[in-house]
Amino acid sequence: MSHSEALQQIRRGAEEILVETELEQRLKENRPLRVKAGFDPTAPDLHLGHTVLLNKLRQFQELGHEALFLIGDFTGMIGDPTGKNVTRKPLTREEVLDNARTYESQIFKILDPEKTLVVFNSSWMNEMDAADLIQLAARHTVARMLERDDFSKRYSSGQPIAIHEFIYPLVQGYDSVALKADVELGGTDQKFNLLVGRQLQEAYGQKPQVVLTMPILEGLDGVQKMSKSLGNYIGINEAPDEMFGKLMSISDELMWRYFELLSFRSIAEVEALKKSMQEGRNPRDIKFELGKELVARFHSQGDADRAQENFIARFQKGALPDDIPEARLQAGDDGMPVANVLKEAALTSSTSDALRMIRQGAVRIDGEKISDTRLRLEAGTRCVIQVGKRRFARVVME
Repeated sequence: MSHSEALQQIRRGAEEILVETELEQRLKENRPLRVKAGFDPTAPDLHLGHTVLLNKLRQFQELGHEALFLIGDFTGMIGDPTGKNVTRKPLTREEVLDNARTYESQIFKILDPEKTLVVFNSSWMNEMDAADLIQLAARHTVARMLERDDFSKRYSSGQPIAIHEFIYPLVQGYDSVALKADVELGGTDQKFNLLVGRQLQEAYGQKPQVVLTMPILEGLDGVQKMSKSLGNYIGINEAPDEMFGKLMSISDELMWRYFELLSFRSIAEVEALKKSMQEGRNPRDIKFELGKELVARFHSQGDADRAQENFIARFQKGALPDDIPEARLQAGDDGMPVANVLKEAALTSSTSDALRMIRQGAVRIDGEKISDTRLRLEAGTRCVIQVGKRRFARVVME
């Protein structure tokens, strides 16, 4: 593959490359680049939003480069304040190590273990004494720290910023020094921290790393970032049927975003799929391709095929229409009774009508017939509800 073709592959889905000319120069050196991506083990289970960086790391591996998967076990005990308007609670050592162990078992569903170096930043940070840390702090200024958007806002509004929060980007930056990183990947919300890495590498006499930022993946709602707390996520350890069903629930527009950031298909293949839709191919069938690819990646091809068959069977072999109206409802603290959901989503004329339809076995949620009239849908629930043969709604409980 030529340097220009490699660069096109690296650019795919990327938000920003700083500085692209430097990346071009390094690619021309014809040596394996050291490509770093750091993860704080703040939660044990990864979702598809986390895999956007892993997919980009895999692309670098396929181009012959070395992936440095950094588990921030030391920084995880500081607590990353990025994007927060309050101090973030640090994790205990035990929580960090438990989460880190599950990360290692999950990442190799995407990364090639033969080309991946898993490193923990405690291995060099625990060697630092107080004097070393003070010397590291001397390489940066308070003025530059306050250039970071969340710090700036908190400072100007009089909200407290603890000194240890300034240490976090310094340690993340020093990780790049310790690893002699050529490239560092991160989400757009990490841009400031990634640039600190460049500055510190220069301060320590190294060639500054190229910074590549990736967009934050939208969740199933297509609006807010994928997040477990928002209930709009797909966990990579979810059962095949659940994963496939969630992927089928996304909008046609969001489908292309997922193809760009999550699919391993080539740019040409994705363009061919777009063209086929413009020429009349059912978008649902294209979504089947996405669903099967992702289920096969995290489970198996057999699981993917069965998940599609089960999905079609649940929706009576193609009874699911292409354009399903969406209803966004306020769940309240205790959730909303299913009869009220049916009425508010305009699937029934009244709650009494809704209760009658449930008792008759005419109501399905994600293809499963329901019979419990006391069922309540909680905030974060996203599902397709069918009443009878012809009434459908894509319901999002907020």
